[in-house]
Amino acid sequence: MEPLENNNSETPSRWAELKTRIISGAVLVVLALGALWLGGWPFTLLVMMAAMLMIKEWNGLTEQDSPLWRAAGLLYVAVPCASLVWLRNVRLENSPHAGAKLVLFVMLVVWATDIAAYFVGRKIGGPKLAPSISPNKTWAGLGGGIVSAAIVGGFSSFFTPYPPSFIAGMDLGIVLAILAQAGDIFESWLKRRAGAKDSGTLIPGHGGLLDRVDGLIFTTPLFAWLVYISGSVI
Repeated sequence: MEPLENNNSETPSRWAELKTRIISGAVLVVLALGALWLGGWPFTLLVMMAAMLMIKEWNGLTEQDSPLWRAAGLLYVAVPCASLVWLRNVRLENSPHAGAKLVLFVMLVVWATDIAAYFVGRKIGGPKLAPSISPNKTWAGLGGGIVSAAIVGGFSSFFTPYPPSFIAGMDLGIVLAILAQAGDIFESWLKRRAGAKDSGTLIPGHGGLLDRVDGLIFTTPLFAWLVYISGSVI
């Protein structure tokens, strides 16, 4: 991401943009955490509604592509959404509310990655990560995202049944951070192919829903699979 420029005329607009991002992001977080806490049909309904919105955005980004590529959007959206619902309904021995904790773990790691990558990238700048696809992303931002995810993953392991230890949480946080950033770059590639700035206009300051959850799309299926093969699922 680009470093902040020393241009006083742009500072108010940048702060206004950041304020909008923070407010809309906070609303999304409250909505997601509320549905996560309730579980059951409220969480499933929220995920289903999100899936329909994401498929609509995918169709908008791929309307000039082949029918096969457009249909691939169903898989792109369905797998992570199904993984989220499955994780929320997981029951583990000697771990009350295990499903909610598992979903919260992957959400916290991805959020930590996105937030740190955004601010570290803007503050430090430096070499671009994928200049031909997403010119605002930097290696510094990626590094900041990975470090933040490792810390959050390690400490989050104290309340979640999986991963089983602080070190395992840090290691998994690193892996998920890299995947989350890969998801972000893939989304940028989709938008560049379509000549679009954002996948949609649903979320003020963020764009479309795909713009906001691209990291979860790439990380949730892997995390669900790791939980499944851990052998503790009832």
